[in-house]
Amino acid sequence: MSDRRAEKTTLDNGLLVVLKEMHHAPVASFWVWYRVGSRNEMPGITGISHWVEHMLFKGTPTFPQGEFDKAVAREGGVFNGMTSIDWTTYFETLPSDRLDLGLRIEADRMVNSLFCAQELAKERTVVISEREGAENSPQWLLDEEVQAAAFRAHPYRHQVVGWKHDLQSMTRDDLWQYYRAYYAPNNAIAVATGDFESDMMLARIEELFGTIPSGPELPAVRAVEPPQRGERRVAVEGEGKTTYLRMVFHAVSATHEDYFPLVVLDTVLGGAKPMSFFGGGTTNRSSRLYKALVDTELAAGAGSSMQSTVDPFLFSFSATLRPERTLEEVETALWAELVRVASEPITPEELSKAIKQTRAQFAYSSESVSNQGFWLGFSEIVASTEWFDGYLDSLAAVTTEDVQRVARKYLARSKGTVGWYVPQG
Repeated sequence: MSDRRAEKTTLDNGLLVVLKEMHHAPVASFWVWYRVGSRNEMPGITGISHWVEHMLFKGTPTFPQGEFDKAVAREGGVFNGMTSIDWTTYFETLPSDRLDLGLRIEADRMVNSLFCAQELAKERTVVISEREGAENSPQWLLDEEVQAAAFRAHPYRHQVVGWKHDLQSMTRDDLWQYYRAYYAPNNAIAVATGDFESDMMLARIEELFGTIPSGPELPAVRAVEPPQRGERRVAVEGEGKTTYLRMVFHAVSATHEDYFPLVVLDTVLGGAKPMSFFGGGTTNRSSRLYKALVDTELAAGAGSSMQSTVDPFLFSFSATLRPERTLEEVETALWAELVRVASEPITPEELSKAIKQTRAQFAYSSESVSNQGFWLGFSEIVASTEWFDGYLDSLAAVTTEDVQRVARKYLARSKGTVGWYVPQG
């Protein structure tokens, strides 16, 4: 990983450009990030961010459908796009002397995507099928119900794929207007990482993107989730033979002072997580939840999750029950661990181990030019590249007292939402 810090420039039309040279190999990656995701959606158009993301793969006059895919493949590159609760992004990773293709594709589809009626109808079927496929997963169904119960006011309450009725009823004009509003330079971040000269790269980005007009002033997401005043519970009945437990608590945004103590708490309870979009793995067998739920044969699997988000999201726990166990006894055992970590400080050894494990995952996740492109754009969305640069220092500053304090503050029963999946098979 290069020690050189990223360089940031804002063009006259509002496009933020982030460049990081990494001359380890003749490879470079180009990303365009948009500050739009399911967080920006209103009832009636849930899932629209994800659907618009799909439509930008459907061609422009310069790159008809399928042409840019073939062009990237011919040059030995890879590409993709994805939507999350806070953002939408696209990238191309190519031999460094071929990266200009990625720049041309992204500048073109920022303004010239077609949204033809026939392709939109096909994609409606695709996104509805994607949702229906997810509904085959009991864990996904449970997660959807728990998330909707945990949030009353904030748009984080619905899944990125959206509600099925909205996907059935949205029109081409809905999607087109959304694209014209949010896919604009003043709502975007262009990130280039890898083997290039920054001055030349900036000049080329300005040449291709600098003439694109700024978009309209966008409505701010003003929704603030009100305080929760007691435990919430949901039960989902469905097919299958496996029982699942999910428990979530309101957490904090990536820029909050309690974010890094919660990251350490997540590692202590559920193990260090892969931090790369491109895979990676670890084991959580030494984590507290594994020992309390899996080693005791209460659950076949158990874990926790803490995401980095623009607004406060959720600290989540999950367990897959063994066939002979009940939801009541597994929930009781999980609560016992949460009470223990709030009432007794973790040991210095646990703290040191959790920080080392998270540092290792951070290092693995930021080695390649593609991962650097991901991290720099993602960080600028949820916080800033300075947040990314200081990640390890912020992690190292966490104390055992900090971990106990946030456990007490956020993992209270009155702030939790508990979900049971009860199979009917």
